[in-house]
Amino acid sequence: MEDWFIHFHLFAAIAWIGGSIFMFVLGVTMTDKQKQREVYPHIGPIFGWFELVSLVILVISGIVMISNDGLLDMLLTGESNVAVEYLKTKLFIVATLILATAIHFVIAYKTNGKTRSKLQNFFSRGTSLYIFFANIFIMHYAILIRSIMS
Repeated sequence: MEDWFIHFHLFAAIAWIGGSIFMFVLGVTMTDKQKQREVYPHIGPIFGWFELVSLVILVISGIVMISNDGLLDMLLTGESNVAVEYLKTKLFIVATLILATAIHFVIAYKTNGKTRSKLQNFFSRGTSLYIFFANIFIMHYAILIRSIMS
């Protein structure tokens, strides 16, 4: 069963990153505010829950894989090697991504179908942009770690 966790992790990563890229591109290219007000209240909640499930699967499968690969023991004992250093960096970015996602999620649901304040708009767009770029770095570190572990 433990070999299957990489498949769950990859499938959830595809869903998470693909969905994030889609929403980011949609937000950047849909400049007509009226169209945004028509589209986002419908797809936003569906997308949000889909992404939340993907993120939970990523976290759970990631923890299992870290444990199965012996990296959890190395993290907890303070052992240092290249894979552990990459993992620490990846986990830090993941933690900040989860925080950004939580902020974005709260603002999105609180303001769904309503006009956002300038501060809400700033944090909503800022977290969306951060999530987009954090995904790229997380993917980069995942590839580095997997290449070392192979």
